[in-house]
Amino acid sequence: MHITSGKLAGMKAVSNDRGVIAAAAMDQRGSLKKSLAAEKGGDITDTMMQEFKAVVAEVLTPHASAILLDPQWGLEASKQRSKNAGLLLAYESSGYDNTQPGRLSGLLQHWSVKRLQEQGANCIKILLYYSPFEDKTINEEKHAWIERIGDECRANDIPFFLEPVGYDPSGGDEKGPEFAKIKPEVVKLSMAEFTKERYGVDVMKVEVPVNMKCVEGAQTFAGTKAYTKDEAMEHFRAAAAVATKPFIYLSAGVSNAEFTESLQLATDSGVKFSGVLCGRATWKEGIPVYAKQGVSAFRTWLESEGVANINNVNDRLQTASPWYAAYGADSADALA
Repeated sequence: MHITSGKLAGMKAVSNDRGVIAAAAMDQRGSLKKSLAAEKGGDITDTMMQEFKAVVAEVLTPHASAILLDPQWGLEASKQRSKNAGLLLAYESSGYDNTQPGRLSGLLQHWSVKRLQEQGANCIKILLYYSPFEDKTINEEKHAWIERIGDECRANDIPFFLEPVGYDPSGGDEKGPEFAKIKPEVVKLSMAEFTKERYGVDVMKVEVPVNMKCVEGAQTFAGTKAYTKDEAMEHFRAAAAVATKPFIYLSAGVSNAEFTESLQLATDSGVKFSGVLCGRATWKEGIPVYAKQGVSAFRTWLESEGVANINNVNDRLQTASPWYAAYGADSADALA
């Protein structure tokens, strides 16, 4: 197995000395702006968005191997990151087109992979709303879209991180118990599809394949059972078994306690995941602090609670597998 020099350099830049990706995520845009506005009770300016992201980058990246940001409001934040932290930049536009079915995404206008590289990106990230149970014509459009992005990343020799986020094509609640029953299959089939060579994906940033609130016996169990703990562990193993590329878990806006418990369950399942890209599970609870008390209070909160949250996640990564192990290598340089 051989990895091109640019992709290898990018992967090394965003992983720690063990080859594990312990990355912070701060590329939220529309959802973050709405949350801040709701807490503040007024409009959120571009300057506020930039400031929020910059403080997160400054305080949390000394405890992370990299940070994921967006070029819309995150470029100033990228300059505030720790010198040892790599940089991933988001390429997709925020949200999706709700005027037609399929939750189709688009790319940021005025940006390209080359332009993101010129801003210091070590890796490119794309979020894709995806359901294997969606209409075939819609999914073919999505497959072709990812193929084009994969080709653009290959041409610029930079790693491509793909984040497929599952949904219910019939409009059901993705956080509810009914979707919880099909979520393992959604995650597994998405991993099987997009780790195919034709897409050029280097790392899959995936959802935990179960809803922890529906795992009977879990500390975060909310009362409606979709699976036993043993069944949940089997779902972790089944999803991991189909992946032919390194994969990391995203936190999907759940609490720090729920996310760290899911990482522990992945470890107990024997799954060889290669790290995390964790955002809201570390800084979400600081949103009202910033909105109501300002940047100084938010920095203080991050330095205590935020750092404690990211360290809780890092503690669960002690048994994570280096990304290069997915290719059968015992070091990154062995793939040069």
